[in-house]
Parts: sequence; C-alpha cells; structure tokens
Amino acid sequence: MTNLEARYDHVIIGGGVAADSAARAIRAASAEATIAILSADPHEPVYRPALSKDLWTGDDPDPASQDLHTAEETGASLFTSTLVTELLPNSHSVITARGNHTRFGKALLVTGSSARHFPDVHDDRVVCLRTVGDYRHLRGLAQEGARIVVVGGGYIGTEIAASLTRTGARVTLAHSGRHLLEHMFPASLTAHLEQTFAEHGVTVVPGFRLMGIATGQELALHAGAAESLHADAVVLGLGAELNTTLAEHGGLDLEHGAVVVDPYLRTSSPDVFAAGDVALFDDPLLGLRHVEHVDHAQASGAAAGKNMAGAEEVYEHTPLFFSDLFDDGYEAVGRLDASLEMREVWNQDRTATVVHYLEDGRVEGVLLWNTWDSVDRARDVIAASQNGDLAAEDLDGRITPG
Repeated sequence: MTNLEARYDHVIIGGGVAADSAARAIRAASAEATIAILSADPHEPVYRPALSKDLWTGDDPDPASQDLHTAEETGASLFTSTLVTELLPNSHSVITARGNHTRFGKALLVTGSSARHFPDVHDDRVVCLRTVGDYRHLRGLAQEGARIVVVGGGYIGTEIAASLTRTGARVTLAHSGRHLLEHMFPASLTAHLEQTFAEHGVTVVPGFRLMGIATGQELALHAGAAESLHADAVVLGLGAELNTTLAEHGGLDLEHGAVVVDPYLRTSSPDVFAAGDVALFDDPLLGLRHVEHVDHAQASGAAAGKNMAGAEEVYEHTPLFFSDLFDDGYEAVGRLDASLEMREVWNQDRTATVVHYLEDGRVEGVLLWNTWDSVDRARDVIAASQNGDLAAEDLDGRITPG
C-alpha cells in the first residue's frame, strides 16, 4: 500500500462490491484517471455474499477465493484499515482517522451498512458476519459438536444457520417471531422451511426475544420469561444499519435514513456520488427505495463510476436478491412483504412456486422459489402491473414455476 497522495481524480470511500464495480467503470472510461479506494476494512474487497453462502457450501472455504483483485485489475490505489472521519464536499477533500487529508475531483460514498450488535456484550464468542475477519473467526468457533445459537429468523439469520450445519456444529436458530421468514413469505413456505431446518438438525426456537447474554465458561442467552439458551458461540443476525454518518456530517441530503441521489447517483453535492446500500434512488418500477443486496451494489457502483468519469447515464435498474437454504433457492425482485396480498402459483408437485405481492391490485414484488431464469419476466410483470396493463386475475400464467 502506497502513501496517500495529496489529490486523486476519484476517491471511493468504502471497500465492498460497489467500490470494486465503480473502480472498474472509471478505469474502463479513462486509462489515466487516478483512483483511491479508502476502506475501513483491513481486507481487500471480496465478493461478500459468499461469506454466508459459497464459502460454507462450496469446495473452497478460503475467503481468498472470493478476492475481487480490485487494485490489481483497475490500477486503483487501495488503502485498507483506513477510516474516513470527515467528508468535506465544499473543499473537495476527506480526512482519515490518522489525520491524513486528500482532495478529490469526484468522490463516491459506498460505505454500506454495519451489523446490529447486542449492546454491552463484549465477548469474542458473540459474533456478526459481515467481513472476512468475521468469517474466519466464525469458522474457528464452528467446530464439530460446538453449540452455536444463531439469533434472528430473517434473511441473514436463516442463511447463516443453514450454512453452519455443514460444519458439524449443533445449531439452534432462535427468533422473536412465530415462524421463520414470516415477514417475507406466505405460510406455505414458512412451514416448509421449518420442516427443512428440523430435518437438517437445526433446533428452531420461535418467540425468543433476546434480552441479555451472560458470559462465563459458556454463554447464556436470556429472553425474559422464556427458557435460557446455552451456547459455545452466538451469531447475531439482527439486521443492519446504514453507514451514513459521513454523509450526514458532510451536509448531504438524507431521507428515510439514506443518502438522496439524483437519477445519475449524484448526491446534493454534485461532485459527490453515492451507490450501494446507502443510496436512496428512484427505482424505475417501484419508486424511491434503498436496497441492501449485491446486485444493486454491483449495478449502482458501475453506474456511479461511469458518471463520475463523465457519462450522463440514468440509473434505471430494479435490483434482484437471492438466497439458498439447503436444497431450496430463490431469487426475488421488489418488495417481499407478507403484509401485502400474496398470490401463489405452484407447480404440480409443489416443489416450486411464484409468489406475487400486491398492494391495491398492483404487483410490488415477485418471489421465484426454485424457479430460475425468470428475473426479467418478474420485472416485466411488475412493470405491466404498475402501468395498469396487467390485472391481478391474469397473473397465474405469466411465469411458470420450476
């Protein structure tokens, strides 16, 4: 790692997938542009979804296999373990925690989000899974026979619990709801998932609202009047919080906790862009939203990089997200909100389904459960429904499950 120069054409703050995509887009547009990536993470950019997916279920558990080779392939100057503490849009400069200053022509905020921790618990056996360091640490804890409690029955909690079963650990999944992923899925799928988790040896504990963790020779998790759970390690899957402190202190416009961007991903300061988790963008199908998934990070990072390099391309992408849970997998577009009307279309042997999520008769999201190569059709369904060209009663034949 070289020393931080006094000025760069482009400064990217954050070291994830969006940063990698932006650097590649800038370099493709300009062979001469100077690029600095300032990342608080001590590790180089990796394909982060693999930390809870492929590294557990594939052939290679080494996170080096997921290295994006960003600096090597883009010529960007990568500064790891470099926390930016101040963004000064008016003076086109940033300040790091070590007191280093650098100026920029254009800057990009891709600071992402941070896992929610349980307050006042400081024990290295209580972990979240967001970084390569977290992954390596959890790998060390997940020994054969180790009692591991995953807290949280949402997207990340269920994914981690499923992955941990590959290690020989004894896995408990404790969550505050009645059913796994009940905020996203219809009852048919939540029941199937609970049966599947049980078949793979996971003990599912519903109605468990974590109140405290006592540390000692073993960890004891307390949930009010509920029976305590005992563990050798705990993984917290309690959701994430957007990292918008820099933007807020830098005077950028925020709404709904995210950084407001225009159609070109510029913030309220025209030489500062934002992409990935933190950007509140105008989805062409669903309106203003922020999305915390890798497809959006890749697409918006690339779009921001192009525009930083001089393009004027509108970001017009409706992102997808995906997951694998044992032998089941899904892709989805839009809002998966179980409080909406849900219309399910199953295949004949009920191994695959397409679920449409409707509000006021319009499709807001589509779940493709064990249904592949259909994301573009799902976007088409949402677009036609939002435009009033597709009635709810005509949905059944639009996407074939399976």
